[in-house]
Amino acid sequence: MPNRRNFLQAVSSLPLVGGFFATEAEASAVAPKTNGRDYFKELGVKPFINAAGTYTALTASLMHPETMAAINYASKQFVVLNDLHDAVGKRIASLVHSEAAMVTSGAASALTLATAACLTGKDPERIKNLPNLAGMKSEVLIQKTHRVGYDHAIRNCGIKLIEVETASQLESAVNDKTAMMFFLNDADPKGQIKAAQFVELAKKHNVPTLIDCAADVPPTENLWKFTKMGFDLVAFSGGKGLRGPQSSGLLLGRTALIEAARMNASPNGDTIGRGMKVNKEELIGMMAALEVYLKRDEAAEWKEWERRAKLIIDTVTATSKATRGEVYVPPVANHVPTVRIKWEKAALKLLADDVRKQMKEGTPAIEITPGSSQAKAETQEFSVGLWQLQPGEAEIVAKRLREVFKAAA
Repeated sequence: MPNRRNFLQAVSSLPLVGGFFATEAEASAVAPKTNGRDYFKELGVKPFINAAGTYTALTASLMHPETMAAINYASKQFVVLNDLHDAVGKRIASLVHSEAAMVTSGAASALTLATAACLTGKDPERIKNLPNLAGMKSEVLIQKTHRVGYDHAIRNCGIKLIEVETASQLESAVNDKTAMMFFLNDADPKGQIKAAQFVELAKKHNVPTLIDCAADVPPTENLWKFTKMGFDLVAFSGGKGLRGPQSSGLLLGRTALIEAARMNASPNGDTIGRGMKVNKEELIGMMAALEVYLKRDEAAEWKEWERRAKLIIDTVTATSKATRGEVYVPPVANHVPTVRIKWEKAALKLLADDVRKQMKEGTPAIEITPGSSQAKAETQEFSVGLWQLQPGEAEIVAKRLREVFKAAA
């Protein structure tokens, strides 16, 4: 599908039309209206326009009104938590074509609970003993290129990660201590063993597999692609592209393993997951968010992101002829159009970090994508995330970037 392609292309600039940008009054209109207290103002915490992306440190995504309505509904009644876990898991599994599913307290929690499930099964004594692995398997195989800070969530269970690089090394590493094989989907382009072969090798040696797809929706089909491929367990973040509660996640997979993961989780006491609580509001909210996500118009959504990209690139390149803009889509995680702006320091005396600072310190505050070029680099560049912008905010971002580059030029 054209709206799901990976591409890297320059976008041509067009003349700007008078009255094209939002005024400051329009900028303030973008902020949510409430009849109650302004809690952030009271606390001295400054909200911002999110031109970065679904970064946890920037509070990820905003929930749909339908999700908030579901959360509000759940907040007014009592239920038996395990009964709700069962019912929501069954509903979510049917939506994503999985044997079973559960809501977790984030993707990292899903990794811990998935690992625990592979270690303990449904054995109450083993569940109670984690992370003491006496009498249990204790190793998880991982490609060296798939190591990431988030694998701490796997190591929480007391296991040892065994790094491999090739298929033959992986097969040689499998032994009677091997509890699981872990795959980081974002690292698939880097590793020698691709996803399908990884699953094939695991099945050959009868070892369960876990794949981390935390930031990997869109595209929508990823929600069932990897279970269909044969992965035993698949983890997603609930608060990124799915726009559920930020402290929620999804663990999908085989019924027996999901049941074991549930036994290792809250509200069960004396478990490694007891602190990874998911309340009734998050359960209902995550389910509602997934339903909204699956009903959305993907083509229209993608077209709007491309419109925002063109607007921002047109604005910057028309303001400063020294700049050039392009749109790129990361191949796996955060697979959405993103704007990249570049220029040479010799042509424009401006640092990418200066742009970031001015955008963040202005009114309204605007956060752009982390990871701009170093000050010493001759080619300066930064990125602008588009998919978390709210209606009218792309125009505000474009206006502010015009001001920054106009002053520098």
